[in-house]
Amino acid sequence: MIPFESEIGSEAPIGIFDSGFGGLTVARAILDQLPNEDIIYLGDTARTPYGPRPIAEVRSYAIECMDRLVTHGVKALVIACNSASSAALRDARERYDLPIIEVILPAARRAVAATRNNKMGVICTEATANSRSYNDAVVVAPQVQLTTQACPRFVEFVEAGVTGGDELLAVAREYLEPIQRAGCDTLILGCTHYPLLQGVISYVLGDEVTLVSSSEECAKATYTVLQRRELLHHEPRDAQRMFLTTGRDDDFEGIGKRLMGGFVDDVQHVVLGRR
Repeated sequence: MIPFESEIGSEAPIGIFDSGFGGLTVARAILDQLPNEDIIYLGDTARTPYGPRPIAEVRSYAIECMDRLVTHGVKALVIACNSASSAALRDARERYDLPIIEVILPAARRAVAATRNNKMGVICTEATANSRSYNDAVVVAPQVQLTTQACPRFVEFVEAGVTGGDELLAVAREYLEPIQRAGCDTLILGCTHYPLLQGVISYVLGDEVTLVSSSEECAKATYTVLQRRELLHHEPRDAQRMFLTTGRDDDFEGIGKRLMGGFVDDVQHVVLGRR
């Protein structure tokens, strides 16, 4: 186990990682709710997407990313990736002696509370769908009928900085047809890239379908965990942000700014493991 150093306390940053840009939705949601917190974000863009990869490979990449964040002295690790949460959560909790927050269970709990007809959908990557992580997360609510739909091309659109257009709309209609056919009144956006496509998803499904963002629910869970551990900054301060990527730093900064405005800057390239 990699120890949680005794001197690390509320002054330390929160470590957040994702396979690419999607986890930026988690990072921004965390700073919206916890504006006094420093963050270090790592996007493994050299090896994105994780969704089509074997679970064992995703687990290996996730551990490499989290090991790197731990070297920066983070006070908590946020797995801002549904595929990585599905593949590596148990390993992470055994490996690191510090709080681990993931995206699946918080979103599932919120969706169960939100559904009115007990028909829920989840759209996600292939890795998350194959892991059946959301099925496991809603097992405590046996009345719920869960429809799972993998949407691999959604990640491709976001990673290219595309959030609209006829091609995306056509793909969205195809992916979301099973959700509509099942009569779902609640849909979990089970990939942190998908909140960036919330406009087109809502357009296709209509206002009567409640969208649950795994990013927003993960941010709420982060607040709860740090509050309980007495690791929150409570006083106003100028919080610091560090962005790391395994891909090209200029590409990450350019697409990150396009998707997130001025939120992303000063991106640094890092090298992890094998390519």
